[in-house]
Amino acid sequence: MNINKNANGANLSLALEGRLDTTTAPQLEAELKSALSGVTALTFDFAGLDYISSAGLRVLLSAQKVMKKQGSMKIINVNETIMEVFDVTGFVDILTIE
Repeated sequence: MNINKNANGANLSLALEGRLDTTTAPQLEAELKSALSGVTALTFDFAGLDYISSAGLRVLLSAQKVMKKQGSMKIINVNETIMEVFDVTGFVDILTIE
């Protein structure tokens, strides 16, 4: 998985490419831990993301909890396959998906 990070003041955008699964979730988790300090708006761009597993969902949930305290988080450009995972797991009710 590739993570393209774009920080603009208190806004952070992460474009993910590839698969967010058990193997790559720790990479995203580490990136978020080092990058979220002082961020008030977090955007995940899933245009290049092909797959998400429960490990990936856990990282998103963790990021959502942090951002709820310090600002907002949204996910954009979600494909049908990943949207179906969000629907089945109930994440559509937890996350802001545009």
